[in-house]
Amino acid sequence: MARYWLSYDLGLRGNYDDLYRWLAKHDARECGDGVATFTADLTPEQIKRALKSIVGKKGRAYLVGAGKDGKWSGKWLFGSRRPAPWVGYAEVADEEQDDA
Repeated sequence: MARYWLSYDLGLRGNYDDLYRWLAKHDARECGDGVATFTADLTPEQIKRALKSIVGKKGRAYLVGAGKDGKWSGKWLFGSRRPAPWVGYAEVADEEQDDA
């Protein structure tokens, strides 16, 4: 069995009931808002096919798991990356030099 982490965002009108049923069926555990972990004898492609009708065209889902080489990696099953809410919070210091 492989361990996976699923990050999901189905929006305000998303099909959360069916997603929660699917996660419950796989004995998933909550890992924060919109994140769950579970083990399954499924490949990422099989998980994608299973979630396609649940996530829909407007939802987003990102899956993290171990690859064949044993290294952890993630990929978008549906949707894509958006600008992060923290963009612009870090101040970038100007590179000013004083002529002394």
